[in-house]
Amino acid sequence: MRFLKYSLLAIVALMFIGAATVAGLYYYVKDDLPSVDTLKDVRFLTPMQVYTADGKLMSQFGEQRRIPLTLDEIPQSMIDAILATEDSRFYSHRGVDPIGVMRAFWVMVSTGEMREGASTITMQLARNFFLTRERVWMRKIKEAFIAVHIEQLLTKDEILELYLNKLELGHRAFGVGAAAQVYYGRDIHQLNLSEIATLAGMPQGPSILNPISNPAASVQRRRVVLARMLAENYITREQYDVAYRAPVSARYHVAELELSAPYLAEMVRQEMVDRFGVDDAYNGGYKVYTTVNSEQQLAAEYALRENLHAYDERHGYRGPEMRLWGIDPESLFSDENAQLQKLPDEDTLAIMMQNRGEPWAESDIIEYLERQPRFGRLQHAIVSDVHEKTVDVILRGGMRATLEWHHIDWARRYIDAERQGNAPQSAGEILNSGDHVLVRPVDDGYHLAQMPGPSSAIVALNPNDGALQSIVGGYSFNHSQFNRATQAKRQVGSSIKPFIYAAALERNFTLATLVNDAPITQWNPGSGSAWRPRNSPEVYDGPIRLREALARSKNVVSVRLIRELGVNQTADYMERFGFDPADVQRNESLSLGAASFTPLEMARGFAVFANGGYLVTPYFIDRIEDSDGNIVFQSEPSYACARCAAEAVGVEFTDDDHANEAILSEWNQAPRVISEQVAYLITEALQSAVWGGGSWANQTGWNGTAWRAQALRNRNLAGKTGTTNDVKDTWFVGYTRDIVAATWVGFDNLEFALGRSSLNSNLGRQRQPIVASEAGATTALPGWVTYMETALSQLEERPFELPPNMVSVRIDQPSGRLTNRTDHTSMFEYFIRGTEPKEFANPERRPQEVFEDDDGLF
Repeated sequence: MRFLKYSLLAIVALMFIGAATVAGLYYYVKDDLPSVDTLKDVRFLTPMQVYTADGKLMSQFGEQRRIPLTLDEIPQSMIDAILATEDSRFYSHRGVDPIGVMRAFWVMVSTGEMREGASTITMQLARNFFLTRERVWMRKIKEAFIAVHIEQLLTKDEILELYLNKLELGHRAFGVGAAAQVYYGRDIHQLNLSEIATLAGMPQGPSILNPISNPAASVQRRRVVLARMLAENYITREQYDVAYRAPVSARYHVAELELSAPYLAEMVRQEMVDRFGVDDAYNGGYKVYTTVNSEQQLAAEYALRENLHAYDERHGYRGPEMRLWGIDPESLFSDENAQLQKLPDEDTLAIMMQNRGEPWAESDIIEYLERQPRFGRLQHAIVSDVHEKTVDVILRGGMRATLEWHHIDWARRYIDAERQGNAPQSAGEILNSGDHVLVRPVDDGYHLAQMPGPSSAIVALNPNDGALQSIVGGYSFNHSQFNRATQAKRQVGSSIKPFIYAAALERNFTLATLVNDAPITQWNPGSGSAWRPRNSPEVYDGPIRLREALARSKNVVSVRLIRELGVNQTADYMERFGFDPADVQRNESLSLGAASFTPLEMARGFAVFANGGYLVTPYFIDRIEDSDGNIVFQSEPSYACARCAAEAVGVEFTDDDHANEAILSEWNQAPRVISEQVAYLITEALQSAVWGGGSWANQTGWNGTAWRAQALRNRNLAGKTGTTNDVKDTWFVGYTRDIVAATWVGFDNLEFALGRSSLNSNLGRQRQPIVASEAGATTALPGWVTYMETALSQLEERPFELPPNMVSVRIDQPSGRLTNRTDHTSMFEYFIRGTEPKEFANPERRPQEVFEDDDGLF
């Protein structure tokens, strides 16, 4: 009895000491314990996602990949695997598992090492949110106290849901939803038992137990998880056996992007950082919906790349990227070879020195190709064999392909921007075995290619509200992050002329006004030289109507107009179109396009003509949603017309103003900057730039500079080419009622000109339709046409509506006066009421009333 008495007293004493110790420890650490109330309103760090207007994911930004799931969205097999492995008594303890604590204590006493942590799921949650992974007693004590607090605050299901979404599972995957995507590229509901067990085994050591970094360790851990699931009766023996023997199927999966638009995505990223700050923008779980149409965006990217390749192939082949064998490696460092090709890196040079000019082993070729960067659709390849008219190549991953003759016969030697070598007669004149080349996939195989020399940009917007429809700022974002569509201010050449002609129409000039198309020579006493602006081509037609002068881009006519209008007055007028005053040069060279604007600025300026005279503000974000789907930002664009606003919000619009009061009251109207009559007249002239005029049957027909756009077979197209005097910048800006697009092509290095090309006898004019000097019509316009083939297919073909206060009268084409004749010498012309001609043409005296500048320079 005495022994029993003392034993009970000892137990009571130990319990008292234990309780006192726990209480003492609690009061010792309580000031360091964080508040767990924040778990009631947890915001997981979720990446920002960027979507197109039609809901396709184009980019994802964030430090962590996470797909938050509710508990009922997580498969029961995943929950069972986690419970069996991490905390089988989760639903029976109060945050700390006494049995687990005693087991860990016994292991420590028996081995002298702290091998088991006895951490429950709640304790792990406490550590993941509030503590570190440092294996020390004080952290474990804090962990236990926090776990008890969590159990008092949250239900078991809430704790488990937070835990499964918070888990760090390697490769920047947080939570089981993201891990399923990262390791298997599938939704978590699509995983099989072996894959679920693999993920469930990773919380213990995500860096060393994940199936990508350490497949063997991952398999062993997966089998432990399966054994625990079998012991807890979560799976059958048959399921266990199948999953036990399953191979490792994991590999790294990037975010499943449905569309790649990196230049636009970068614009969104910068806007979101400016709006919310870096941390919140990247990790706040925002969904950003842009205004860009996915199909048009793909079309713009395709058009830009194909157009640059067409230019490059006209000008010849600059040779392979590098020779890997068939050459003395040490000779690469001679001055001559260093100028002709890239120098190898250390790994490549080591293999070249080892082989001493002999062909490489296939394993070395594959490893070399894996190291090469990716640029657009270009693929790296190594020439393995050269035949008479074909070339065999090895592609990334060891895949083999043959380049047929019609895919390499373009590759005559590049000499300089103005000259190309003779057309090759055999494949051996172009390539050698061991050449590292670039190819691009085409419908019937692979086409020999090279990284294009010049750069380009395409941007399109809706002229009725400024919403961007597509934007591409260069050939490849990986090659250059510089967005030429929004950042490159380049001289615009003749594409500036519509703004100057608009200023003239505001000053009572008409499309029928005659201006003398004759050479100009002006002596500059200060420089001791003469300024001689020239037409391109250098052809002068004498008196010419403004419609035809703009459509045919007559330079000297533009000079005469700016002299009459005044340089400062013209520059002030141009600022109406949204151009920065600092970019508008105030001298006569402004008439020839000396000003420098970005493609986006040019598209915005031309939108004024397309929408009837309103200056819209370009925008590319339609709305922003938070992680809960709440709209935190909705764009409020300014519209060019009430009908545009109604169509944008899906409201039926009629001509009854009373029925549209609701629309009109909420309508953000863009400012009117020019009259709708002037906008219409400029559009008329720019349609002539596409379709020309006169009578070909009577030998008076003429083409506008944009005649290649006729291939689109759309009578409502209007547009203007642009070429600088030195052919360093080429442009085309064109539009319909519902879209305006600007295309620019030029070298980033302002010292380089686009040059000219001669006929390649291998290709003929059918395969090489553009021969001669590069220009807006031949270099930029073809890319615009390719893009618009897709863009126009998505839009209703609508003519430009004739505005009020306009009249149409029949005029005599040579003189611009009224006529009663109905033959090829006459045409109907539009005028603002009151500006139409009042006198009839005199056939005996043509032309009459030719405009000439004050200096009388004809």
